[in-house]
Amino acid sequence: MVIIQVRDIQYRYHDGTYALRGVSLDVRKGELLAILGPNGSGKTTLLKHLNGLLKPASGEIILDRQPVARYAPKEVFQKVGMVFQDPNDQLFAPSVWDDVAFGPVNLGLSQDETAHRVDEALSMVGMSSHASKAVDALSFGQKKRVCIAGVLAMRPEVLVLDEPTCGLDPAGVTSIMTLLRELNDKHGITIIMATNTVDLVPVYMDRLAIMYHGGILRVGLPEEVFSNTEEIKYACLELPQIAQLMQVLRDENNLPMENLPLTVGEARKYLAQKLNGNHSKTGNHHIRTS
Repeated sequence: MVIIQVRDIQYRYHDGTYALRGVSLDVRKGELLAILGPNGSGKTTLLKHLNGLLKPASGEIILDRQPVARYAPKEVFQKVGMVFQDPNDQLFAPSVWDDVAFGPVNLGLSQDETAHRVDEALSMVGMSSHASKAVDALSFGQKKRVCIAGVLAMRPEVLVLDEPTCGLDPAGVTSIMTLLRELNDKHGITIIMATNTVDLVPVYMDRLAIMYHGGILRVGLPEEVFSNTEEIKYACLELPQIAQLMQVLRDENNLPMENLPLTVGEARKYLAQKLNGNHSKTGNHHIRTS
């Protein structure tokens, strides 16, 4: 089932710059979708259209089979929650608890329901023990989790994140991506994530869309999209590092491959088969000649 349909939207900034040039995209309910592209390709602009923060000059966004323009802003924000790239742009309350409570309070929920939602959201992101802390006392990664909690307290069907791993160290990246995967698996939240970190995509994401110069070049499974190496290069992107290594082994060392392995696990499986096959042939040769 498709939960969001982007239909031929165009958007131009006040200075005349075209940010989106006829973008069309279907988002499936319950999927983890990556929007991959270089800086300036239109990723953030597209995300801001998905919950009505920006309105297209032409085309439309369909949410749950109804144009976003027909929803009240409060309704859209309950269905599609957005987490910005810099948590400091999103956090403003003095304490963690107050910040996460902002959305439910503005929905007019009771104190009991607000408290329940805040506690639930903080638990989902592993920040319950920080509820009374000042926002300024948090690490960058903790701030990102609080931002996510603030959106989860609205109980959205779709979570939209702009470069959620930007500014994090490797452990922080793994932590945030594991959290997003859990939110998707355990709670059924559809997740749309803009990124230019290609290595994350085959490990965590179900599908990806490649953006370039305000348009979408291709949408598909990671193995499908990354198999077109020329298109990836054209979009000013690189293959995941493992795929780069396997491409060199294929093209320069003549190792036959139908599809490029994209993850450590896939590469290990392929190389183990090759090595075991070679050992087997070598062993058989010795037997025949002894």
